[in-house]
Amino acid sequence: MSRASTPQMARSQNERLILWLIRRNGPMPRAALAQATGLSAQAVTNITRDLLAAGLLDAAAKPQRGKVGQPLQPLALAQDGALFLGLKVGRMLAELVLVDFGGQIVGALTRPYPFPDPDEILRFALDGAASLMASLAEDQRAQVAGLGVAIPFFLWDWGQEMQPWQGRDLRAELEQHLSLPVWLENDASCACGAELIFGAGDLPADFLYLYIAHFAGGGLVLDNRLRLGATGNAGAMGSCPVPGGGQVLDQASISVLERMLGRGLPLEDSEWRISPDVMAQWLDKTAEVLSHAALSAVAVADLPLVVIDGAMPVDLRANLVAAVAARLAGMPHRGIALPEVRAGTLGRRARAMGAAALPLSAGFLPGGTFSAPRLARKEQETGTV
Repeated sequence: MSRASTPQMARSQNERLILWLIRRNGPMPRAALAQATGLSAQAVTNITRDLLAAGLLDAAAKPQRGKVGQPLQPLALAQDGALFLGLKVGRMLAELVLVDFGGQIVGALTRPYPFPDPDEILRFALDGAASLMASLAEDQRAQVAGLGVAIPFFLWDWGQEMQPWQGRDLRAELEQHLSLPVWLENDASCACGAELIFGAGDLPADFLYLYIAHFAGGGLVLDNRLRLGATGNAGAMGSCPVPGGGQVLDQASISVLERMLGRGLPLEDSEWRISPDVMAQWLDKTAEVLSHAALSAVAVADLPLVVIDGAMPVDLRANLVAAVAARLAGMPHRGIALPEVRAGTLGRRARAMGAAALPLSAGFLPGGTFSAPRLARKEQETGTV
């Protein structure tokens, strides 16, 4: 099946732009959409009428009273306008989610394991997709636009037990068995894409994203678009060399913290128990390594923001953000404008959400996969009245 063969995916660029503006800014009346897009009022009326008929927009929001005239009817995303499956393959856990058009997880399944086996992952994905689809009404099943997969690249480099991954094409195998199109990208890139599309913060057009899970990774956004690169591995911050030898992932990952503890950490954040001394030691080294990598990226691309997220408790993430910011401030940076350092907003959900965002962005965002145009701040302030 072609990756754009489902009926929901055949949206024009102007339709995609209007859907994106509403996704980022919340419900917007037609007048604001016309001002933001530069389209005529009649064109916006025609486009939104088609989107309402397609079930992608909802006119049920409370009318807004403008400065003059009748109240303006805001248009919102229809939560049930489309559905997306997302599969995250992690070092210790696979997760399959069903996400609605508004970006809410409406179904989820998990499968823990000692290490990911390709045959087991394939069975979990196929059985899980069938289970989640079976929970839907017939008309809802028709709204599922595809499956996205977030998976680390070069899995076979992790150890001998991962060699079965070499030569496997998980995307093709899944698409062969599913009556859905399938997308696959690097897991950290997907996490970055999820922050771009679903994140709660007001993001600049350019930023660096660092995601700390079993291994560290990252993503790079330039001109409001996640850059995947020639091989799909752009922003691979975990692979960056660090002073003294090794790579970022060798010194700034959750696996490093587990080695320091001599035990694995639970999958539930609330169950983490770490002594203050070990935590301080890990934070100090991780912040040192991440700050070197981040400053190098900022020197190359003049990035105003570094976003840090990961599979960790919220308080640990906050401490890591503060530690990296402090490290950056203390590093020689003559000729470089230091970036803001900010916590991500999705945490453990980021990779699975990013996987589900692959079919969403391919079918409903302007420019395709992980492209995210934004209103200028002035337009945001004046365009909703």
